[in-house]
Amino acid sequence: MIDFAKDTLLLFPFLFATYLVLEALEARVGGALESFLERARSVGPAAGALAGAIPQCGVSAAAASFYAGGVITAGTLLAVFLSTSDELVPVLVSSRMPVSLIWKIVGIKAAAALGVGFVVNGVLAVVRHTRREVSVHELCEHSHCGCTGRKGILVPALIHTLEIFAFIVVISGAIELCMHYFGEDSLSSLRLNRPFFGELAAGALGLIPNCAVSVAGAKLYMAGAMSPGALMASSFTGSGLGLLVLFRTNRSIVENLAILFVVFVVGTLLGMLTGPLL
Repeated sequence: MIDFAKDTLLLFPFLFATYLVLEALEARVGGALESFLERARSVGPAAGALAGAIPQCGVSAAAASFYAGGVITAGTLLAVFLSTSDELVPVLVSSRMPVSLIWKIVGIKAAAALGVGFVVNGVLAVVRHTRREVSVHELCEHSHCGCTGRKGILVPALIHTLEIFAFIVVISGAIELCMHYFGEDSLSSLRLNRPFFGELAAGALGLIPNCAVSVAGAKLYMAGAMSPGALMASSFTGSGLGLLVLFRTNRSIVENLAILFVVFVVGTLLGMLTGPLL
């Protein structure tokens, strides 16, 4: 529970910085920032894959909010989600696993996430799919945060941050309690070292928006109770709190479910394909 509290508190500055950017764009006080983000769209998946590789689930949460605000594309969001390793890397480092293994996991995830991100953006461009323009005002209406009409960007950004932060604490806290009492023993009984079934089950478990899942997965892998393919599948689908924030902030449930589906299917397949490389 101490780790949960620490990780949750570390998320706060990421969220606050995210909503400061969104409020600045909405207020049109960030002209240079807006033009930079517009130019960055073409290389978004590359930046997303590299940012997601940072062992901190705040990146995926920030990416989800940026997507809900119309700042980044679906390909960039998926690149962040697939590249995110949550607590996997810190656990492997603290357990003194070979550095070569850790770099291999991070490199495989970042490269695969980059490729998927550009493919998704390319497919959406071919079918000429464009999202309806989203504003922070609409996010306010969706979240009922009560910040509409307030002057400046600091107070609205803080209100948004507190609203999302409270939501995360409640939902993720409940999941943390379940994982604390039923987690690792229940996961070990799933036989995650079995071919195909192990990757499918691990991919589904990775979708649970809680750091405890990636911690348990790393421990099971080191104990031989999880195959390399299952470890990679759970890591690819384990986007930290990103999916939780996405479903809270993005109004389109169809988009959210489509992203969830792609993360699970692609992440599980990538786990099957890349597991033998470890």
